[in-house]
Amino acid sequence: MSDRAPVVPDGLRTRLEEVYRDLHRHPELGLREHRTAGKVAEALRSFGHEVTHGVGGTGVIGVLENGDGPTVMARADMDALPVREQTGLPYASTATVTAPDGTEQPVMHACGHDMHVTCLLGCAHLLAENRDTWRGTFVALFQPSEENGDGAKAMIADGLTSRSPRPDVVLAQHVLPYPAGYVGTRPGPFLSAADSLRITVHGRGAHGSMPQAAVDPVVMAAMIVVRLQTVVSRELAATTPAVVTVGSIHAGTGPNVIPDSAVIELNVRTYDDATRSHVLDAITRIVRAECEASRSPREPEIERTTSFPPTVNDEAATRRVAEAFAAHFGDDAHTIDLQTASEDMSEIPGAFGVPFTYWGIGCVDPDRYAEAARRGTLDQDIPVNHSPAFAPLLQPTLDTGVRALTVAALAWLGT
Repeated sequence: MSDRAPVVPDGLRTRLEEVYRDLHRHPELGLREHRTAGKVAEALRSFGHEVTHGVGGTGVIGVLENGDGPTVMARADMDALPVREQTGLPYASTATVTAPDGTEQPVMHACGHDMHVTCLLGCAHLLAENRDTWRGTFVALFQPSEENGDGAKAMIADGLTSRSPRPDVVLAQHVLPYPAGYVGTRPGPFLSAADSLRITVHGRGAHGSMPQAAVDPVVMAAMIVVRLQTVVSRELAATTPAVVTVGSIHAGTGPNVIPDSAVIELNVRTYDDATRSHVLDAITRIVRAECEASRSPREPEIERTTSFPPTVNDEAATRRVAEAFAAHFGDDAHTIDLQTASEDMSEIPGAFGVPFTYWGIGCVDPDRYAEAARRGTLDQDIPVNHSPAFAPLLQPTLDTGVRALTVAALAWLGT
């Protein structure tokens, strides 16, 4: 470890652990992160940052100026998920909200955004307390509603680029199911684009005893689902990664009634614009052709319900961060595998027209990870993001995340 790189002092570590437990106990869904944003704004002001609160609804920007030099922005997401926690932690969430249909909905930080927020607060505090080690401007950006894919766009629509200094680079990180202490960078494509579609196919209803009078949308939907399996397996090269997942089919109300329509919901993961366009076009082609072959009385409806851009790291920025991580973390610094998760973070540097790099940090007990890897049961034994059992190991995950953000920022700002 480099002697020049900041470490997390014991007093700060204790305070950050308390912040993390508090955030984990009080998760909030996208664009409802009012308590979280208030805590973040209060902390940033106490560090000496100039704070803008409420960008895009609940987004927070903290600016720390420290003389002439580059401007570095670091981003953390704040929102939780509608998941009932099953971690058994003493600080587990019992929070609920009222869903639009009036039902009670559990809420949990099942993706680690509470860890992201705490790590960025720790980095902001370290830079504020060690101004003699760097020059320039540090921007801490806390984004709402990443899970819904609309938080970055909300901040941009609310004037982000005029309410924050223009950065020279944007940095971000995410906890992932790797051993705690691990940090992993990857130049170029890192996270996939994600597009969710809702497809409605139309038939003609009839009694189940008289199928000749119907155009059966259930059969139509079933044939579409089968045919969709060939998009990746037969239309893309084996070296081109992509995923097409049909997650939901809804049709009918009884066993002896052929319904008028069926709804298919699916998700697509790709890593470049050409593959993304090919797969989405193939889905449209297959759906329309099957509807025509089945004598559908109406054209199908194909609606894109959510859309995340691919996360493609800038080569030069990633190389600079990777070199800084290698100097600081030694053997714990790695090149990470391509990930099929998705993010909207790249919308922010895209709005400014600046490069970015996004990396992963491990959050699993190293001994547990090693044993699962030895048995070949990682997928079964290690809870992943969005699982109700997902719980980052508090330490050394927190220390690693604080240090990673700080080391990366100092790769531009450090004197």
